[in-house]
Formats: sequence, structure tokens, C-alpha cells
Amino acid sequence: MTAEILLVDDSPLQAATRKAILSLPGRIVAVAESARRALEILEDGELLNSIGLVITDHWMPDINGPEFVNLLRRRLPAIPVLVLSGLPDVEAEYTGLDVIVRVKPIAPDHLLALVDSLLEEPMSRTA
Repeated sequence: MTAEILLVDDSPLQAATRKAILSLPGRIVAVAESARRALEILEDGELLNSIGLVITDHWMPDINGPEFVNLLRRRLPAIPVLVLSGLPDVEAEYTGLDVIVRVKPIAPDHLLALVDSLLEEPMSRTA
């Protein structure tokens, strides 16, 4: 299995919707229903080498967004990470983790444009 994007979201409806949107330009999207599952997926060396972007929800049970990104950074320190949150003031929780945070909902065309820019030029992250 290969994927360009690893999408981490505990909401099946939101994950399915985002996967459909992100797949429109022909991208391959792997979905993990939890941060723990995402970390397990990344144990697969082949998949690990094909991922160019991780998109994660902020608020998840068990391992939340900042905890997940901290664990992810140990394995993939330079991979672009996009955090989506329904809460407007979470960016400070990602200080020093080199991510982009956006508030949900995010329009499909804006999501696709942001993903394009992150896959092409990952150095434009903010937090």
C-alpha cells in the first residue's frame, strides 16, 4: 500500500468526506481512525516512505493532536503536518512542532490548495 497523504481523524464521517475531497486530484489517501492507528500504519516502512503529508484532527480520544505530532516528529521530523481543529485557539499547543493549523470547517477548494502547497513546498509551515 502506498499513499501520499495520511489522514488521521476519529470521526468516520469527517474522515470519509475529507478522503473523498483529497482523492479528487488522483491522490492516494490512507485513513487512520486514531493517532495510535496512524503510528501503527507508519511502522510499515513502504508506506512510511510514500507519505508526503500528514493531516490530523486536533481533538481525539486517547492521543490528542499535540501528543500525536510530538510522537510523529520523532519518526518523521521534516514531514509537513496540517492540523484541523474546530477550536480557534489551539495553535499555541503546537509551538515548536512545525505545523500548520487551520480551523474547521475548511472549504474543499481551500483544503486542496493548501495540500497542493504543502506537498510542493513544505517549508511554509507556521506553528
